[in-house]
Amino acid sequence: MNFYCVALTVLLATNTASAQTKLFTKTGSISFKSKTAMENIEAVNNKVLSVWETTTGNIEFSLLIKGFEFDRALMQEHFNENYMESDKYPKAVFKGVVENSKTIVFTDNKNYTLNVNGTLTMHGVTKQITVPVIIKIKNGETSAVANFSVVPQDYNIKIPGLVADKINKKIDIVINIAAYKTIVTK
Repeated sequence: MNFYCVALTVLLATNTASAQTKLFTKTGSISFKSKTAMENIEAVNNKVLSVWETTTGNIEFSLLIKGFEFDRALMQEHFNENYMESDKYPKAVFKGVVENSKTIVFTDNKNYTLNVNGTLTMHGVTKQITVPVIIKIKNGETSAVANFSVVPQDYNIKIPGLVADKINKKIDIVINIAAYKTIVTK
């Protein structure tokens, strides 16, 4: 079984005692950018798994670090081997709660600006974070976009002095879930 099948099974198996609605995707997108005067670094991962239990607001994201794709193969290799140590720390996971999720009416065409509070685990370090999110409901479909920054040093990601000027101290992250699918569980 591959990582995504196992992760989806585990995420969907939690808290199914009463009827609940869960939204999921395994094709979400997370990208990051580091812009400096010397170099711009960008990568995207289009195989992000997310499950959102709408009745409680609980939400999870999971991705394989090696899923990030760069324009230059050497940059991707350095990212995985030297910085993220992807063989040792193969995935990143966010677990949190969408604040005020009960205010969302999933049948209305409306945008909601809310916060998601939770923990981000990356490179073996878990940190509490709050992320603003825009949840869009249109014609019965739910999508979400979030923008935030992380500091590599906070996650024990070491940047060698030789390239420190080429990597921003804060990395901009964009999460884009084009469409969640609905699952009703009992």
